Amino acid sequence: MSASFPSRLTFWWMNKLVYTGYRRDLEEDDMFDLHTRDKGRKVVPKFSNAWDAEVAKARKKVMEKKRRERMRSGMGASSFYRTGSGDHAPNVPAGERTPLLGTATGKHSGPADVTFDIPPKSGSESKVPQDSKKEELPASLFKSLTISNESKKETTVGEVVNLMSVDCQRMQDVTAYLWTVWSAPLQIAIALYMLWDTLGASTLTGLGIMILMMPLNGCIAATQRKYQILQMKYKDERLKLMTEVLNGMKVLKLYAWEPSFQEKVDEIRRKELKVLKSSAYLDAISVFVWTCAPFFVILATFATYILVSENGYLDASKAFVALSLFNILRAPMTLLPMLATFLVQASVSVKRIGKYLRQDDLDTSSVQYTRSCEDAIRISKGTFTWDKTNPKPTLSDINVSIPEGKLVAVVGPVGCGKSSLISAMLGEMDKLQGTVTVKSSIAYVPQQAWIQNATVRDNILFGSVHKSRVYDKVIESCALTSDLEILAGGDMTEIGEKGINLSGGQKQRVSLARAVYNDADIYLLDDPLSAVDSHVGKHIFDKVISHKGVLKKKTRVLVTHGIHWLPQVDHILVVKDGQISESGSYEELLNHDGDFAQFLKTYLTQDEDEEEDDEDPEIAAIKARILERVDSVTSDAALTSGDELATSRRKSLRSMSRQFDKSGEKFLQQKKEEEPRAVERLTEEEKSGSGKVAMTVLWDYFQAIGVLATVAFCFFFACYQGITVYSGVWLSRWTADPVLTNQSLSGTAKYNNKNKMYLGVYGGLGGGQAISILLYASIAATCMVKAAGALHYNMLSNIMRSPMSFFDATPSGRILNRFSRDVDTIDSLIPQLLRTWMGTFFSVISTIAVISYSTPIFLVVVLPLGVLYYLVQRFYIPTSRQLKRIESTTRSPIYTHFSETVTGADSIRAYKATDRFINQSEMIVDKNLKYYFGEIASNRWLSVRLEFVGNLMVLAAAMFAVVSKDVSQSLVGLSVSYALQITGGLTWLVRATTDLETNIVSVERVKEYTETPSEAAWINPLSRPDPDWPTEGAVSFVDYKMRYRDNQEPILKGITLVVVVVVVVVVVVVVVVVVVFFLLLLFPMF
Repeated sequence: MSASFPSRLTFWWMNKLVYTGYRRDLEEDDMFDLHTRDKGRKVVPKFSNAWDAEVAKARKKVMEKKRRERMRSGMGASSFYRTGSGDHAPNVPAGERTPLLGTATGKHSGPADVTFDIPPKSGSESKVPQDSKKEELPASLFKSLTISNESKKETTVGEVVNLMSVDCQRMQDVTAYLWTVWSAPLQIAIALYMLWDTLGASTLTGLGIMILMMPLNGCIAATQRKYQILQMKYKDERLKLMTEVLNGMKVLKLYAWEPSFQEKVDEIRRKELKVLKSSAYLDAISVFVWTCAPFFVILATFATYILVSENGYLDASKAFVALSLFNILRAPMTLLPMLATFLVQASVSVKRIGKYLRQDDLDTSSVQYTRSCEDAIRISKGTFTWDKTNPKPTLSDINVSIPEGKLVAVVGPVGCGKSSLISAMLGEMDKLQGTVTVKSSIAYVPQQAWIQNATVRDNILFGSVHKSRVYDKVIESCALTSDLEILAGGDMTEIGEKGINLSGGQKQRVSLARAVYNDADIYLLDDPLSAVDSHVGKHIFDKVISHKGVLKKKTRVLVTHGIHWLPQVDHILVVKDGQISESGSYEELLNHDGDFAQFLKTYLTQDEDEEEDDEDPEIAAIKARILERVDSVTSDAALTSGDELATSRRKSLRSMSRQFDKSGEKFLQQKKEEEPRAVERLTEEEKSGSGKVAMTVLWDYFQAIGVLATVAFCFFFACYQGITVYSGVWLSRWTADPVLTNQSLSGTAKYNNKNKMYLGVYGGLGGGQAISILLYASIAATCMVKAAGALHYNMLSNIMRSPMSFFDATPSGRILNRFSRDVDTIDSLIPQLLRTWMGTFFSVISTIAVISYSTPIFLVVVLPLGVLYYLVQRFYIPTSRQLKRIESTTRSPIYTHFSETVTGADSIRAYKATDRFINQSEMIVDKNLKYYFGEIASNRWLSVRLEFVGNLMVLAAAMFAVVSKDVSQSLVGLSVSYALQITGGLTWLVRATTDLETNIVSVERVKEYTETPSEAAWINPLSRPDPDWPTEGAVSFVDYKMRYRDNQEPILKGITLVVVVVVVVVVVVVVVVVVVFFLLLLFPMF
């Protein structure tokens, strides 16, 4: 950054951006880039080093504790180290953990628990939150790429998205207020010292009340913590279910399950709202206590002063100096409950994030990579499992040696462990014993193709450099040439999330092309030909996998059910019940009646009944020869009905997939003959609002709260503020009363009665404040929770009724962003901001009213300065609001990228692309933080300018109070004491208005998803069937046309058909069976 020191001090460097935002809506290109020191590649390593140091510290404590225990039990240190040296990563007991790892005492209390080892940064405190986010998000992604399969059972994608969106945000929130941990006690101490100097020992009464409130505050904080833990638990459950719903939306719509799953989400949400309501009531109590506390401290102090002073007189100089000091005391006491809430939330979030980061990782030493190995892959005495708690391992007694350059097939019945064997070679399983050695680089084709939300070319290149000749050869070998010719954008066509716009066969071929282009030494192919039809499979096998294909010099391990390829492989591994029952060449295995021969006979016997009409003649001939050979070496040993059924189902499913692929190809061939259309993106960019937040958004929120409830809590808060102002006026009358100023009457009944009257009314005004604020807080707490529930319900209802075209074009991370971060903002942050705004608004109005009442000439200054305040606010808000919107839209790709990465974690690890995906994540996070930092910096830009103007107001009020000759001492004190609040009041009002307007964007974003196009209602009262429907079993289509999206040509063009279901015979048979059954029961002798 080239800004000078004065420019940094006054945030002058922000002027250009703020001015641009005022002139027009900001765009992504208007924002400056992050400083190099603030980017992920600089910050993340510091966090990693701090994390490693924490782990080493905790591990050292564990080792030392074990050593002491063994020494006490009579075992030497050498014995301990022999026992412990084999531990790869000993678990850290709960009692020996540090903040993120846990806590040394097993408890969480106080600010120390939220330490996240954030390295100190130069610059303002506003950088600390963005640094914490920059560390936490990549750490979560890195953990998702290393977490073990056993640990994955405890966390879902939805839960981790919750950690990234909600918990990381709460870590950011607390870092912005951590300065109050030391500043609030300091302010309170200084104010109390000056009060002692003014009122003497009477100050101790107020101090005693503050001390008595501490246990209450501790009790509230502890209860809040319990509610926070419970609330986050329900948030996790809700997001977990929403993730599953979004991933399986097509299935839900095919079965019409949307209402039942919506009810499941609503049920969890109701539990969450119940906890949120309890927490809101607790917040209301906290607001009540901390709002009333300063007044009752003042009341107790003044009452004590009157009682213990010699003359019992409270003059204006003491009263209003004390009042000003109590107002100084009010600010930290107002911030303390907010800080307590943030600390409670952050401590829960630290515990949750720490728990996730402490999950066990995959053992990277389970697979040894060495060039000195004679074989490409070697497994010796291997035993592997997916679940260590299961006493029976998934694979046992595995001994495999795969020479370099050979084609090895892995065959066996469904569920026998073929895919698990591939996973063991990749190091994805937990190794219980044995060794796995891999000689060189690996390319992996999973059984379920993993496709990124990117272009076809990017999916194939997968980070490699584009080489035209090699690329074209790979495309042709993987039978993608015709597909790319037909696709509107060729290989630059964008593939939707999870390959939504590709058929099963196309996705598998893209996945295979990615592996082939990678040019690795070893290829692990997990049934890549299962989703393609026979002639495409033959093309791929010949051009890619066989000894004539592009991989002929590579080591290939092929899991397959295509037995017609087996005569062409070098070696076959037969897997049965998690063990390798046979291995050898095709000829060797067919020379005797073993598991391999029985497997072939089972498969071929079923295949005879399911012959495809267009099956490749060559493949059919190969199958016939194999069956003839198998019959010659096998007995007619039973094919169990279970085996037949399983094989039949597998074949049926594979046949359906091939038919779908073929129908897709035929459709694409038909499209080829039509006129080409313009290339269009499937996934649209997320829209970011512009201009002011529409009043309809605020109106919708207040409608969700309830218009009557809104009027009620505004009325009660206005009453509270009015009583507060009048208490100041009453105090000025008290100090100016002629009876009390006459010291000669001191001690008389009249004098004492006057004091008691003023003190009693002053106390009564305090009681009025307490009742008003309690009613306001209770109504606001209840109704704002109700509003949060209503907004979530409306969005969920509309999302569940959205057409599939919406889900095809909208990444799930974008939708989850609404259900996680935006809903959390509506749940927790907006109610707090609304309370803050109301408090500062009424406070500023009352302050200006009091100063104008006591010194009317002050209005001469208030009007121009008020206009200046308004202009500064109007100048600033468009920039802040638009930065908030862009920050929200650039946040969604973080979650989309994360979900995509977690889904393809095994492929990413196999291709050794973990670092690249971490770097991509850092780039996405950096882009988001660029706007987040701009938002914070613009806030500081505003504060510097508002505080300068506010100080001018204080100066003017003091000067006018001094030069005004006809103003009493008490009114001068009242004017100056309120003027001292004007700076902070106006600054907080502008900031609160800005924060409320920028965060109300979350309501706008949720409202957007309640207004997207939806399907027809479940029940149309104007088009109900007859009561006796259906009268016959038939389905008819008359001139039926269908397309996937509005901008596409019809897929079905004028289909007319009638499907008649004949049920008469079935009914007759059922009736006969029932009659016979009852006859047998009645006449058993027959």
